[in-house]
Amino acid sequence: MAKSPPARPSAPRTTRDNERVNPAPPLALDGWRHVYSGKVRDLYVPADTADGAAPAHLLVVASDRVSAFDHVLEPGIPDKGVLLTTLSLWWFDRLAGADGGRGIPNHLAADHVLEGDETRELIPDAVRGRAMLVRSLDMQPIECVVRGYLTGSGWAEYQATRTVCGIPLPEGLGDGDRLPEPLYTPAYKAPMGEHDENITYERSVELVGAETAAALRDASLEIYRRASATAEERGLILADTKFEFGFDAAGVLTLADEVLTSDSSRYWDAEAWRTGTTPAERMASFDKQIVRDWLAANWDKQGEPPALPDDIVTRTRARYAELLARLTS
Repeated sequence: MAKSPPARPSAPRTTRDNERVNPAPPLALDGWRHVYSGKVRDLYVPADTADGAAPAHLLVVASDRVSAFDHVLEPGIPDKGVLLTTLSLWWFDRLAGADGGRGIPNHLAADHVLEGDETRELIPDAVRGRAMLVRSLDMQPIECVVRGYLTGSGWAEYQATRTVCGIPLPEGLGDGDRLPEPLYTPAYKAPMGEHDENITYERSVELVGAETAAALRDASLEIYRRASATAEERGLILADTKFEFGFDAAGVLTLADEVLTSDSSRYWDAEAWRTGTTPAERMASFDKQIVRDWLAANWDKQGEPPALPDDIVTRTRARYAELLARLTS
């Protein structure tokens, strides 16, 4: 793609700091300056980057923080940042062509080799294993959601209107059923502190232009199909996921952020999905659903959430680790 898209309607994500969800001060890293914190990840630029200048490299650090219902919870999940980063790096490699498909451009810096000397020098010891060295991109304000199965908010909407994000679906589908075709259901990345908003494809065209909207849709559906095939080979179902993209300096659409992790995707065990007799059995996911379920049963969403019990933390970590092992073994 030769041209950059229209200017995005919200502030660049590399300059926002979400104090509401991450009140703790970020790590001080030699040679790097902190510029952004989200619910899970922290972003740094080289310390000598001039204000307003686009840095050549960024450092994306995944923390052990876990969030639910718009709150960061205590305690975190041990090793979560390492598990998520390891899985993202594995998927970036697969999608770059290791799965036999065309190479999907990604935001990893050209010298980001896990054992490379230069990368070891650039990534501080304090965050090694849970940090990615990436290129600066013009990030798009569209969260690219792909749904292959009917569940979650999609199931709730389908029960009421027989649609998902306004897209008509046939009668007779049940919770957890495979959709006739994967659905692309974009969302608008709202400014920090506000909720993302599901939008129509037509609205995404208004936001980023017809060419970019089509490229986001087509790339998202391609990646979903390829990742689904990989998951199925390993006895897993990729029910849904979300992607983020940006344009590099040459105007190339580039996959960014995390990809196909248990924080951005819903994975199920394929055998349990086929043989389970209840939705809970069929759709037990490899993510923080254990945390959500416990919190929903033990908190009225008023005031600060309670601390997570040790067994909830341990079980959640085990699910993250199991997904990584099953995909990458």
